[in-house]
Amino acid sequence: MKVASVLIPLPVQEAFDYEVPPSLDLGRGDQVAVPLGPRLLRGVVTEVRATTGSNRRLKAVDSLLEDPSLPDRTVDFVEWAARWTLNAPGEMAQAALKGLRAPRPRPERRVRRVGDRLPARSTPSRLAVLEALGDRSMPGAELARLAGVSSGVIKGLVDEEVLEIIEVEAVAGFDRPRPDHAPAILTPDQAASAEAVANAAAAGGFRPFLLDGVTGSGKTEAYLEAAARVLHHDPAAQILILLPEIALTQALIERIRARFGTAPAEWHSAVAPPRRRQVWEAVRAGRCNIVVGARSALFLPFVNLKLVIVDEEHDGSFKQDEGLVYHGRDMAVARARIEGATVVLASATPSLETLWNARSGRYGWLKLRARHGVAVMPDISLVDLRQDSPDPQTWLSRALRTAIAETLAAGEQTLLFLNRRGYAPVVLCRSCGHRMTAPDTDSWLVEHRYTGRLVCHLTGFSMPRPKACPVCSAEDSLVAVGPGVERIEEEVRGLFPDARIAVFSSDTTPDAASARALIEAMTRGEIDILVATQAAAKGHNFPGLTLVGVVDADLGLRGGDLRAAERTYQLLAQATGRAGRADKPGRALLQTWTPEHPVLQALAAGDRDAFIEAEMAEREMAFLPPHGRLAALILSSENAQAVEATARALAEAIPNAERLEVYGPADAPLALVRGRRRKRLLVRADRDVDLQGFLRAWLARVKIPGSVRLTVDVDPYSFL
Repeated sequence: MKVASVLIPLPVQEAFDYEVPPSLDLGRGDQVAVPLGPRLLRGVVTEVRATTGSNRRLKAVDSLLEDPSLPDRTVDFVEWAARWTLNAPGEMAQAALKGLRAPRPRPERRVRRVGDRLPARSTPSRLAVLEALGDRSMPGAELARLAGVSSGVIKGLVDEEVLEIIEVEAVAGFDRPRPDHAPAILTPDQAASAEAVANAAAAGGFRPFLLDGVTGSGKTEAYLEAAARVLHHDPAAQILILLPEIALTQALIERIRARFGTAPAEWHSAVAPPRRRQVWEAVRAGRCNIVVGARSALFLPFVNLKLVIVDEEHDGSFKQDEGLVYHGRDMAVARARIEGATVVLASATPSLETLWNARSGRYGWLKLRARHGVAVMPDISLVDLRQDSPDPQTWLSRALRTAIAETLAAGEQTLLFLNRRGYAPVVLCRSCGHRMTAPDTDSWLVEHRYTGRLVCHLTGFSMPRPKACPVCSAEDSLVAVGPGVERIEEEVRGLFPDARIAVFSSDTTPDAASARALIEAMTRGEIDILVATQAAAKGHNFPGLTLVGVVDADLGLRGGDLRAAERTYQLLAQATGRAGRADKPGRALLQTWTPEHPVLQALAAGDRDAFIEAEMAEREMAFLPPHGRLAALILSSENAQAVEATARALAEAIPNAERLEVYGPADAPLALVRGRRRKRLLVRADRDVDLQGFLRAWLARVKIPGSVRLTVDVDPYSFL
């Protein structure tokens, strides 16, 4: 008999075996319906093998589903990703089927001729409709526009049964990109980078590259030219471009449309489910050449993937911390390796892990050393708040206020950067000192003046701002402490009442459409001062922006995160890099209480290499990434005793291992989230230690009770 191994969406670490009925011809990647208890579940076949018998009776596969199978290499990627991240392979497989869970688009209503029938009255308008339609079918509105008539003419012909209405299944049409449509004029560095990537893709086989270019150096033009050359060599090639933020997709889509004469497919959470299904099916059928998307696009069923591009590869948004836990950048490299494709990691501030791989020769290193055209890097100055402190209850120093006034007088734009949403990050009682926190969560509530509510940015909880302290009942005693972007906007409006001011954060631009509208207004010069979080610090090009003011350059340096210095350097370099990207020189002022900090000194000096050397040396001394590996185990439960007992059991079951340490268990910094108590254990291992093998052996020794949730995070980015 034949046995099929099937991945089904359950939190288990192996496939389920089912007998294959003689009537079914199954292969790897096929989608099947299989019984589990009283239910039928969708699953993916990973293997079909012949066997002489089994020591246990197997249930039979119920049916082969009509949906397309997953390509072999997509199944390979799913299985590898599950092993690497220790996620359940069946749940990983469901990520690859996500597009098929969406409903099909509604059928399109079209009109067509009924045989050779003619209308009773052959008016010029009616004849124009029949001539425009010919023997085709098309939507009525499109036909009316093409024939130059009103919709009433179409309706009259339908009523006379000269035309009939039919429903046609909607199929996404993705026109083939035209590599020669509008080639860019490249600098020598851009051209050399594009050629190296294209040659690697044409040669076949896995090849990774770091595209390392200063802000404004034209990395996008370079990798789009590489994509054009790949398509020139193989018109059926598929190209995946990953972005860290949905807000960046529209600008890139327009650039791709301008370069190739057609828009790419879009894949992220804001795309309507029926459209996602169309994209999934088009990718599987090879009818879609270019996909621009979020990290989940890695799981699409590509059939001829030749080039993967990860733009802003350093960005922490590529790390998924909930549900399936994985890092999109690392998974992109793995997907390219499995597909035998070329992968490009592009950034002005590459992650230390990627730089380490480039320095060691694992990745090709392509450098864009200067800004494109006449633009030059902005001049960066530190404002020592110990010498130039703002007035009480204000946040802008004299130096920054003066610079804003000068920029306004010159008719140029200012970006004030503060990576903190809302009006104030802390609300406390003057009478008893109580800090407002979300219920069942240790996270502080943030005041939002626009809505008059207190919001938890961790759980989404919100409540009206109370008039009295909930602890001591003192009225009008709650005060806002510290600034958010709303508070900075309030101060700027008082200082510059005639300026056109806007706020750019996830609160003011909650969707792609509103973000695009604000970005376009800023690009057209309709905003004088933009107060923004990191939403404005990535990838945007504002030609009139010449001044960037960083309100609190010390913000990201606080806390015990091992990547705090690296992330702060990246974020501030990206933010200041928005200035002076056109023909006018730019400048940036960074307000700080610690101007001597190495991160800020490196930024002011424009000396990225000095910062990298110092940070690399610290990591190497501590055997931390990229010179070591980390993994975290996070336990959570509504039952605090169950978490404590499970953490203790894990600590007692740690296997013996060399060149590896386990820290904890300890309470997580956010020990209570949504009513669940949390504990963490952290594993540090040398680079050549089989960390995943150690984790599997360890977890096999302990039975995790049903009331406790265990999350395994290989290469953690959050330590909360």
